[in-house]
Amino acid sequence: MKIKTKLRLGFGFLFVVVLFFGAISLYYIQDISNNAKVILKDNYETLSYTREMRTLLDENNLPLAPAVAAQFDKQLGKEEHNVTEKGEQQAVAQLRVAFDQLNHQHTPLNQQVAQREVRSHLRQIELLNMQAIVRKNDAARASVNQASLMLGIAGAFTFLVLFSFSVNFPGFIANPLRALLEGIREISERNYSKRLHFDQGDEFAEVAGAFNNMAARLNEWENSNLATVLSEKRRIETIIEQMQDAIVGVDEKQEVLFMNDTARKVLNITEDKVIGQNTQKLVQNNDLFRSIITNDSAVKALKIVLDSKELHFQLQSRDIFVPNLDKQSDAIKIATKSAGKVYVLRNITEFKERDEAKTNFIATISHELKTPISSIKMSLKLLKDERVGAMNTEQQQLVEHIADDSARLLKITSELLELSQVETGNIQLNFVPVDPMQIVDYAINSVNFQAGQKGIAIDVVSDGHLPKVQADVEKTAWVLVNFLSNALRYSAEKSKIIVKLAVGHKQVEFSVRDFGKGIDEQYQKRLFDRYFQVPTDGQNKSGSGLGLAISKDFIEAQQGKIWVESAIGEGSRFVFSLPASY
Repeated sequence: MKIKTKLRLGFGFLFVVVLFFGAISLYYIQDISNNAKVILKDNYETLSYTREMRTLLDENNLPLAPAVAAQFDKQLGKEEHNVTEKGEQQAVAQLRVAFDQLNHQHTPLNQQVAQREVRSHLRQIELLNMQAIVRKNDAARASVNQASLMLGIAGAFTFLVLFSFSVNFPGFIANPLRALLEGIREISERNYSKRLHFDQGDEFAEVAGAFNNMAARLNEWENSNLATVLSEKRRIETIIEQMQDAIVGVDEKQEVLFMNDTARKVLNITEDKVIGQNTQKLVQNNDLFRSIITNDSAVKALKIVLDSKELHFQLQSRDIFVPNLDKQSDAIKIATKSAGKVYVLRNITEFKERDEAKTNFIATISHELKTPISSIKMSLKLLKDERVGAMNTEQQQLVEHIADDSARLLKITSELLELSQVETGNIQLNFVPVDPMQIVDYAINSVNFQAGQKGIAIDVVSDGHLPKVQADVEKTAWVLVNFLSNALRYSAEKSKIIVKLAVGHKQVEFSVRDFGKGIDEQYQKRLFDRYFQVPTDGQNKSGSGLGLAISKDFIEAQQGKIWVESAIGEGSRFVFSLPASY
C-alpha cells in the first residue's frame, strides 16, 4: 500500500472518530433540551393557569361578576387544552362542573360550597403538575447523568483512539526515516555492510532497496579500490627501493612512512624495523638525519663522508598533500591537507667533480690566454707607431678590428677568471668604509672615453649626506662599470645616461638608467644567469653573458641586492644596493 493511501486512511479514521463523538454529543444535548422544553411548556403553563384562576377567586367576592367569570372561564379553557398528565383530564372536567355550579348558585351558602369545590380541584390539578415537574426533573437529571456518562465514555474512547493514533502513526513515517538516516551515517563512516529491511510494501521499501543496492556497489568499489591501492603501494615501494637516490618519507605525526636501502646506508641506520618509528627516536644519535628533517629550505647542498670518500648530495624536500576527506569538511570543493614530507638525497658528486674540472679548465685556459692576447695588443700598438712603418687605410682598418677583438677577448678572459674565483669560493673581498661617490667617480672615469666616442652624457644624481658603505671598492666599481658599459652599448648616440645614488632602509642604492630599447619582460628573470645573452638585432655586439652573473655574485657576497627594471621602449634601470655603514 502506498504511503499516500495510508495517510488518507489514517486521517479518514480520525475524521470518523471525531464525527462519531460529535454525533453522540448532539444526540444527548438534544435529548436534555427536549426534556427541559416539555417541563417549561406543559407543567409550568398549567401552574400559571391555576394560579390565575385562584387569584380571581381570592380577589373577588361571590357571586363572581360576569367579567371575572369570563376571565376564569378563559383560563380554564386554556387549561382544558393543556392537559398532559394522567388524572389531569378528570380533575379539569370536575373543575369545569364545579365552576358551572358556582355560577348558578344564588345563595351564599351554596356559593361557598361551590367555591370550596373549585379550589379543591385547582389544588388537585396543581398537585398533579407539581408531581409531574418533580418526576420530569428527576428524569431530566437522570438523562443528564446518563448523557454525561455516555459522553465521558465516548470522550475517553475518542481520547484513547486519538492518543494511540498520535503516538503510533507518526512512527510509521519517522521510524523508516530514522533507520534511513542511521544507514546514511554508517555509509559515511565507510561501513558499506549496512543494510535496511522494511516489511511495508510502500515507497520506504523501495528506498531501502535502492539504499541496499548503493551500499553493495560501494562495498564492491571499496574492495576493488583497496586491492588497486595495495597493488600500487607495492609497486611504488619496489620503485623507491630500487632508486639510487636516498629517499625518506615522514607522515604528519613525524613517523617514518618509507626509507629505501640507499637512505639507510647514507644515514647509517642499521635498525631492522624503521617503518612506523618516530623520527625523534631516530635522530637522538644521528646528527645527519636530524639536519635533514629539520631542514626548512626546499633545496640544500650537503657534503657527506661515506666509506672514507667525500660525497656531495643535494637535499630536496616536498610536502605530501592528500584530499581532505574528514567528516568536518563540507565544502563544495574538496580541500587538501598535509600528510607529511618526502626527503630526497640526490648524489651529485659526479656533477660536482665535473663542475670543478670545468672551473679549473676555464681558469687555466683564461690564464694561459691572457699572455698571448697581451702580446697581440703590444704588437698592434707597435704597428700603429709610424716609426715602424706607415700603413695604408685598409691596413689601419684591419689593425683597428684586431685591436677591438683583442680587447674583447681580454675582457672575456678576465671575466672567466673572475667567474672561476667565484665558483671555487676563492673570491677575495677587501671591505673598507668608502664614500659611494668615490665608487661612482672611479666607474665613470673608466668609461669616459667610450662615452665620449658616442657623444653620450653621463649625469650623476645624488641625495645629500650619503652615508659610507662597507664594501670592496674594486669589485663594486667593477659592477658599476659593467652596468655603464652595457648602458653605453645599447644607448643611441648623443643620448643620456643617469647614474643615481639614493638612501633608504639603511641601504645605499646605486642605479644606472639608460633610454635605449629596453628589455622584454620574458628575459629579465634570466639576465643574471651565467652565459645568458639577450637576443639582439645585430646592431650591437653581445657580451659573454658572464658580466651580470659575476656582478650578482660580487654584490650578494657583500650582503647586497641586485635587480633590473625595464620596459620595451622606455629603456632600462640596473640597480644594486649595499648596507650603509653608520
